[in-house]
Amino acid sequence: MSADLIHPSAVIESGAQIDPSARIGPFCVIGADVKIGPDVELKSHVVVTGDTQVGAGTVIFSFAVIGEVPQDLKFKGETSALVIGKRNRIREHVTMNGGTEGGGGVTRIGDDGLFMAGCHIAHDAHIGDRVIVVNSAAIAGHCVLEDDVIVGGLSGIHQFVRIGRGAIIGAVTMVTNDVIPYGLVQAPRGELDGLNLVGLKRRGVARSDITALRAAFQMLAQGDGTFHDRAERLGNETESAYVREIVAFVLGDSDRSFLTPR
Repeated sequence: MSADLIHPSAVIESGAQIDPSARIGPFCVIGADVKIGPDVELKSHVVVTGDTQVGAGTVIFSFAVIGEVPQDLKFKGETSALVIGKRNRIREHVTMNGGTEGGGGVTRIGDDGLFMAGCHIAHDAHIGDRVIVVNSAAIAGHCVLEDDVIVGGLSGIHQFVRIGRGAIIGAVTMVTNDVIPYGLVQAPRGELDGLNLVGLKRRGVARSDITALRAAFQMLAQGDGTFHDRAERLGNETESAYVREIVAFVLGDSDRSFLTPR
């Protein structure tokens, strides 16, 4: 590590691995089992502890606590890890906890995420790439957020919930069931209210695929049979890769039911 890039007030326990290009600001505390990658920056008063890896180019802002033990009464001190990918922005007062034995022991954060002030990522959560978690939102234990998900401010995601790729959760929303890819969820008790059309258009998704997604949503909302039956039938009828992604998500393994279209 380069002493020139580490503030003299920082406390770094013996055994910590810090890349020479990393910048460690005033009053940061880094535990013995932490690995800090290239070009990482810790602003000031940041705590990184436990078996935690921080990927290249990630910036962690003041008063964040990263890698502490899970907030789970079943946790008995077993191996608990947190793996954070590259180029994440982790803002003030964010908390991210390590995993538990019952959840595989690892909490994973992908690349290029933005975790705004005061949000929480609980034990054993798996967060994809380019995810945005807005101020004071909470992601409970064992959740899966796929790539390009946005979770609005002051929202809560119940444990074991899966949120499919490209979905958006509105502000002040409680989500207790799985959300299909590209879904739009809003209202205090989380209702599936449509598709994230704005996000699809911003990513340059072809008009034909958006049309197919809209038709698929209508079929899921109003077709015959159960939600699962409609998804199976949809999988046999569609040629759109985006629609097939929704079908695969619905037919996949889950510990929870789905938010279904109103």
